[in-house]
Amino acid sequence: MTVFLSVCPRNHTFFLNQQSPLIRNIMRKFLLTLVTFISLAVGAQSNISTEKEQQPAAQQQAAQAAMFGYLSYDSVFRSMPDYATAMQQIKELKGKYDEEAERAAKEFNKKYEEFLEGQRDFPPTILQKRQSELQELLDKNIVFKEESERLLKAAEKDIMAPLHRKLSTALKTIGEERGYMFIINTDNNTCPFINPVRGDDITAAVKEKMK
Repeated sequence: MTVFLSVCPRNHTFFLNQQSPLIRNIMRKFLLTLVTFISLAVGAQSNISTEKEQQPAAQQQAAQAAMFGYLSYDSVFRSMPDYATAMQQIKELKGKYDEEAERAAKEFNKKYEEFLEGQRDFPPTILQKRQSELQELLDKNIVFKEESERLLKAAEKDIMAPLHRKLSTALKTIGEERGYMFIINTDNNTCPFINPVRGDDITAAVKEKMK
């Protein structure tokens, strides 16, 4: 704020000095008020300048707070040392279910072949009995296959759960240490573009932490 102040000519000043004490008192009050106003104006201008100087620093802090991390969760997960052991456990369990399903299928095929060979000679009651046995066996095999798939998925989830918890803990630790607001999983092209100035690729760092 710019303050303009005019100066009276000398003859006018002399004239004022010759006035009554009342006028001089009024002039003193006016000058005191004017000086106070100028001081406040200068202080306000100084505060505005200080705020402008501090603004870039505040913006920089905001930019730092907006930083985030990103990684390929699947890539890190598969690189964990315990992943191979977990996959081996799942493979062995799946092998057992597959063996049982294969045995049941062979049993059904054998009975079915026997049925085809003797159906012309079977009396109606035996024929109906064999057909019922085959249907019952087929239904059991279907139920077993569906149940084994369900149990295998549940077992896989239980086996992998400790690995997911371990990875989640590591991501939380890294995020807090680096002051990230969030961490993005880039799998399946979920985030086609990430500004490298705003985000950090922490895939390698997390893999190292998982060793």
